[in-house]
Amino acid sequence: MERKVLLVIVVFSTLGFVTLLGFVVYICFWCLQKRERSDEESASTKGILQTARSKNRIQSYKSQLSRAQSIGGSRPESPAHTSSSTPLSVPRRQSVKPVAEARTIGISPSKSVEGEVPNPSSPGSDKSVTPVIPQNKNIQALKNAEHPSMGFWQSRSLSLVDMYIDNAEPSESCGQIQFSIEYDFEKNTLILKVMQAKDLPAMDLTGTSDPYVKVVLLPDKKHKLETKIKRRTLNPKWNETFYFEGFPIQKLQTRVLHLHVFDYDRFSKDDSIGEVFVPLCQIDLTSKPVYWRALKPPPKYKCGEVLISLCYHPANSLLTLTAIKARNLKAKDINGKSDPYVKVWLNFGDKRVEKRKTPVFPCTLDPVFNEIFTFHVPWEKIRDCSLDVRVMDFDNIGRNELIGRLSLSSKNSTGTLETKHWQDMIAKPRQTVLQWHRLKPE
Repeated sequence: MERKVLLVIVVFSTLGFVTLLGFVVYICFWCLQKRERSDEESASTKGILQTARSKNRIQSYKSQLSRAQSIGGSRPESPAHTSSSTPLSVPRRQSVKPVAEARTIGISPSKSVEGEVPNPSSPGSDKSVTPVIPQNKNIQALKNAEHPSMGFWQSRSLSLVDMYIDNAEPSESCGQIQFSIEYDFEKNTLILKVMQAKDLPAMDLTGTSDPYVKVVLLPDKKHKLETKIKRRTLNPKWNETFYFEGFPIQKLQTRVLHLHVFDYDRFSKDDSIGEVFVPLCQIDLTSKPVYWRALKPPPKYKCGEVLISLCYHPANSLLTLTAIKARNLKAKDINGKSDPYVKVWLNFGDKRVEKRKTPVFPCTLDPVFNEIFTFHVPWEKIRDCSLDVRVMDFDNIGRNELIGRLSLSSKNSTGTLETKHWQDMIAKPRQTVLQWHRLKPE
């Protein structure tokens, strides 16, 4: 009898527990459905509000630009640079070929391999228009002016503008690069398309380069994007698009777009060709501008240039080097000047044989030396020797500092231009061959 009672209790307890468990599951499922419905309703409401805000933001941005234009002079123009023979059109987003070419800051890209700048105002160059960039004093006048729209200009990062704006012509020719800038107001996305470059300097012994572009939004230097490498060309065409997501319009006003062109080297460090800085606070993001910008060498590579002439007389085995003059030398003294002189070493292999130097020219960055150095080099050794040219800064107290150097030889020169200069000297005996050379840092 007791067993039957115990069995009945166990059965009813099990049924009660299963019923309670089913009720709890039903309650949880009902709450989950209710929450999903509420999330859908809030998402739809949020989408409508976001669309309305985007439209208002675009209208506000245009009205603020027009107000600033009416007060402080002309607004930064953003014309599409076109040639009379090959008109360029602003690329649309759907014109990007493969989706894989588009990269965002959230993705870590890897490098993949494929395959003197003419003055735009010169008669032989393309009829392109350089985008008008407002001077710093005009921006300061806008900043100090009293007007309701001045809050828009005050929110811009003028310190970045002062740091990266340089309206002067580049002292050294590094080529030009073409790119376009677009902004998606609804998705808060900056769209950059790197199109092409032209007239890049030759960095390889073959007289060509293997250029690619590194892209970064300063001051953030961690996330770098790269184009593909174009093999053996001085006029590469990339046509690659990059997307910088999650950048509201106010945040972009504090950013500077940095495009740096490099020459790829498989077995050594990649060589810097040139760079360009684009402060986004100067760009009219309501349009879709296309720019041609001149590339400039990085500051650490700007040591100046020196004019050298070479001449070799096989009959009497005389090698003559003339240090004619230098320009745009790097300032080494506290007064913004240098006290330059030239020191020349004749080397046979790794052995230094003979040294010559010019007098010191105090307090100048553009000295005129006009010094002739003559070395005795037999014809059978002309291809094994080299000339090491160093421009030094003289100091009364302490050690003399190196401003820049170059090496002239047929094998181990510091660049293709130096090798070509030496080969031209050998190919044209008894003739003076002149060449401007860019000084390299140590």
